[in-house]
Amino acid sequence: MRIDILTVVPELLESPLNHSILQRAKDKGLVEIHVHNIRDWSEDKHKRVDDYAFSKGAGMVMSIAPIDKAITELKSQREYDEVIFLTPDARQFVQRDANQLSLKKNLIMLCGHYKGIDQRVRDHLVTLEISIGDYVLTGGELAAAIVTDAIVRLIPGVLSDETSALTDSFQDGLLTPPVYTRPADYNGWKVPEVLLSGNDKLVDDWKQEQAYQRTKAIRPDLLDK
Repeated sequence: MRIDILTVVPELLESPLNHSILQRAKDKGLVEIHVHNIRDWSEDKHKRVDDYAFSKGAGMVMSIAPIDKAITELKSQREYDEVIFLTPDARQFVQRDANQLSLKKNLIMLCGHYKGIDQRVRDHLVTLEISIGDYVLTGGELAAAIVTDAIVRLIPGVLSDETSALTDSFQDGLLTPPVYTRPADYNGWKVPEVLLSGNDKLVDDWKQEQAYQRTKAIRPDLLDK
């Protein structure tokens, strides 16, 4: 997989994309992640990529020309499955989306910034819009890092134990059950006996019930779905 991220603040992505699971995925050759500064496509002598809106209101708007030129250049080099715009006013990103995107070959992610982005970018260049939640960030960079992480960890070979991703929260519509490790008794705080029983059927049933009860208590909306 290849992911190209378009941003006006590439420095914000240096740490999230170059450590831990993502770095190991890159080292294995399972994913390429390229961060591009949209200013490189600006024809303004000061490399500006924003301008005033055609209406009253505070804040600047990201201009269409540098974004169009950046996307056009990337598309001239390869085909892309999606051009993704990270924005709070979109459908919320969920595990199902991560699963589907992990099967793609090439993705472009466009990070919003300032007050907004010229609507024509969304109308004519973007193929998928993603929100990571009902709140507003300074820009889409952190959202892009989150979506990238969620996608890449699902690519076969990225995790040392590939079954780990299949038992994550939300994969089966439920939150994960509680987990424990040694020692079995710490200061009188004991691990549930069923987990020490060695009976796989009892353990699986316990985990399923715990997952259901946790979801019911914390995220009942998931059960409604």
